[in-house]
Amino acid sequence: MKLSMFKFNLPKELLAEYPSKNRDESRLMVLDRATGKISHKKFKDIINYFDDGDVMVLNDTKVFPARMYGNKEKTGAKIEVFLLRELNAESRLWDVLVDPARKIRIGNKLYFGENDNVVAEVIDNTTSRGRTLRFLFDGPYEEFRKALYDLGETPLPKYIKRAVEDSDIERYQTVFAQHEGAVAAPTAGLHFSRELLKRLEIKGVNYATITLHIGLGTFRMVEVEDLTKHKMDSEEAIITEDACKIINGGKDKKKKVCAVGTTVMRALESSVSTTGHVNPYRGWTNKFIFPPYDFSVANCMITNFHMPESTLLMQVAAFGGYDLVMKAYKEAIKEKYRFYSYGDAMLII
Repeated sequence: MKLSMFKFNLPKELLAEYPSKNRDESRLMVLDRATGKISHKKFKDIINYFDDGDVMVLNDTKVFPARMYGNKEKTGAKIEVFLLRELNAESRLWDVLVDPARKIRIGNKLYFGENDNVVAEVIDNTTSRGRTLRFLFDGPYEEFRKALYDLGETPLPKYIKRAVEDSDIERYQTVFAQHEGAVAAPTAGLHFSRELLKRLEIKGVNYATITLHIGLGTFRMVEVEDLTKHKMDSEEAIITEDACKIINGGKDKKKKVCAVGTTVMRALESSVSTTGHVNPYRGWTNKFIFPPYDFSVANCMITNFHMPESTLLMQVAAFGGYDLVMKAYKEAIKEKYRFYSYGDAMLII
């Protein structure tokens, strides 16, 4: 498989700038791998594809307001800081991306807030993920985190050119988000409303929640033609024993085990035994799934429509079959489906 095999022309107007009015009323394309049939539905119709005892695996990571704007000392130049990862809570150390990067040197101080009440110092300029900042904050840790929260804004993907609105705080978060740590939403989960989750539960569907804290690597483009040479960024994943029991129980009973999103699929495939069962897991994964690939756990998946040449599209093509998925994407463009984070959904059965 080569990078160029995942190239297609995506009209700019199909990039969703806003979510659908109601979460569960976005459009849904259903791909049947056995027959090759493509159907067009509404997301809430998903209930018709699941029965008593089926399992849905959800990513309960929570997006934190990772994008901050500050000013550089002396020059006052405006600097965007994107919080990637907390390295040390006690020392207030964070891995960040800064823009424009060329203006920042070790020792530079950055000021945040109306009264410059939060100060950070650049202490490392060479990490692969950008910069390391030490926040110079004297108060207790809870106060410090609150200050970051107040300064930060919802980290909508860069393709969304409009300003962040109040509604994004709620809509760029799943209704089952619980454990904070992601800098991007697990977008397949954004389509679930509380009502739909309840209706599925009444029908007998079991939920297993896992956590994979999505990093910016999810948006990183592949720059090598030979896919075997691409390296994924590591992301933190947690799969509990309780989640394993539900997932493995569904698998043993030959039920549907549905991965809600590429992040869930990656986490499951990172912790699988030789018998195809999921093991409890707590650690980092940089698993890159592209065709051909034998999936061990999930036998269906829900996902959004992804960008050309993205690792997300490659994973979906590995699961749905390259030819069928690329045919479905052609049809999605023709039928004007909405793409990317706030876009429409696909169910592959």
